[in-house]
Amino acid sequence: TMNPSALVDLSECTLLPGLIDAHMHLFISGTADEEKRKKQLNEGFNQTRKTISRHLGQLFAHGILAVRDGGDRNGYTQHYKKYFMEEQYAAICLHVAGKAWHNAGRYGSFVGRSLGRGRLAEGILRESNDIDHVKIIQSGVNSLKYFGKESLPQFQLKALRDAVDAASSLGLKTMVHANGKVPVQIALEAGCSSIEHGFFMGEQNLNFMADRQVFWVPTAGTMKAFAEHARGSDEARRMALRNLEHQLEQMALARRLGVPIALGTDSGSVGVHHGSALIEELQLLLDTGFSIEEAIKCASFNNASLLGLDRKGLIKKGMQADFVVVKGSPSALPESLKAVFRIHVGKRFL
Repeated sequence: TMNPSALVDLSECTLLPGLIDAHMHLFISGTADEEKRKKQLNEGFNQTRKTISRHLGQLFAHGILAVRDGGDRNGYTQHYKKYFMEEQYAAICLHVAGKAWHNAGRYGSFVGRSLGRGRLAEGILRESNDIDHVKIIQSGVNSLKYFGKESLPQFQLKALRDAVDAASSLGLKTMVHANGKVPVQIALEAGCSSIEHGFFMGEQNLNFMADRQVFWVPTAGTMKAFAEHARGSDEARRMALRNLEHQLEQMALARRLGVPIALGTDSGSVGVHHGSALIEELQLLLDTGFSIEEAIKCASFNNASLLGLDRKGLIKKGMQADFVVVKGSPSALPESLKAVFRIHVGKRFL
């Protein structure tokens, strides 16, 4: 018989599955101060270790119990997980990419390394120790000058398909940064596990993703954050808002088509802060027509499926007893995540 004094009254609260952020960078903060960002990019491991630890604290405070990191050029997050993961954050399941892959001379140097000589598949087979997934950068970033301008794909179909096959042979999924119709199309035909960002990819690609149930991680909040916090020109801010509007239209279409959406924030981008950014991304899902139940599913069950966390993402018999408690009814979400009341992991409240 349970001791009545051990009972916790949650009758005026809402319980959520443990939340998951499917795309972020733990090594850098969301500051808009360019000098601070430059400094963080060039810090050694000891200082970056403190930054990662601080970000994990912010994530836990917002009920985030698993994260999928998108890489850093020194592999510091991978090193942190293997050797320095602190006991106080043991409840957070950290999935790391180590160093992302990009083509020589193309976008992506701050989160990974270029291929250099040789094939992408060979590099993946050679440098896959202690990583949980493979991150590949297949396009550039969104133009803040020309609306919808598409960059060339970094890898052609055969190279990318061989890379996906190589990762799969190691039991690893592939998260592919891709914007624009052609880069996304190649990534999908290559068999990638998820499309990251996917700005301006178009209806044909969304239909393909719905048919094959390929996950999409839209990271729409990055454009909103840039418009609100970056020190760019007024023209760049306006373009960021246009990009955001178009992405929200794609997200609404994806919902109607049945594309599985996984919530990722791209925390570490300008104005995108670890933990709180998940609230912003949830709100954008609501703005595009998702119900609060559907939005929370994107940040829990869908993300658990993408990360291969079989016993997380749901509150039901047989699943791991990880749940987040916020005060008030579901109608108070996602704002109520700003002040998480309790977090239960395994057999106890933390």
